[in-house]
Amino acid sequence: MELKDKVAVITGGASGLGEATVRRYHANGARVAIFDMNEKRGTAIASELGSAVIYQNVNVCDEASVQAGIDATLAEFGAIHLCSNYAGVADASKTVGRKGAFPLDLFNKVININLVGTFNVLRLVAEVMSKQEPVTESGCRGVIINTASVAAYEGQMGQAAYSASKGGIVAMTLPIARDLASFGIRVNTIAPGLVFTPMCESLPEDTVAALASNVPFPSRMGKPDEIAQLAQSIVENEYINGEVIRCDGAVRMQAR
Repeated sequence: MELKDKVAVITGGASGLGEATVRRYHANGARVAIFDMNEKRGTAIASELGSAVIYQNVNVCDEASVQAGIDATLAEFGAIHLCSNYAGVADASKTVGRKGAFPLDLFNKVININLVGTFNVLRLVAEVMSKQEPVTESGCRGVIINTASVAAYEGQMGQAAYSASKGGIVAMTLPIARDLASFGIRVNTIAPGLVFTPMCESLPEDTVAALASNVPFPSRMGKPDEIAQLAQSIVENEYINGEVIRCDGAVRMQAR
């Protein structure tokens, strides 16, 4: 599927990997709806990029909020062909630490935003896609791309909730792709490694260097646009379906 003249919903689109994908999709002719709770940044990006980009204040965990964002996107652009899910959190805690057991409310928060939130958005977007006319010769109606992490495979100490949430995204990729195949909707997942996002900007230089040194090649942290570039490739290559693709410079995370 070509990006030109397609409509994309991008959760977490006001920063990091999501913002990079917003910019890449837009540069290739797509119209984009940013779903994010950072209103200041989301509005600024939409204003910068012009009428082909809108911002919607959306809580991915709330069904009514997501539906309102979808309705606004349809009212503005008339369709939804693409959905890239990046919204997530990375709160960490050891299973048993100095302050006791992993707080259950924190565990539930991470699972709810990362896993349930991803599913909440994709199920509602998929319903819209399923009712649209195909846009390719083979009958494709839409492409959904979720975001996992290498932590789904090599979670570090303190990442029980985060790894569980991302492991859930990995595990649901194939069954959802099978569920939606009859509608001509493809579903894939990207599992990024160490990527330099705005969250990393506050880290000391030696910490960033130490993280980068763990990556075999290229021995650096990834760039947000490299994840966005992979998302574009998935959109454009119609035979990629039901797949989880690592984008990590061959890194395999250690225990800590």
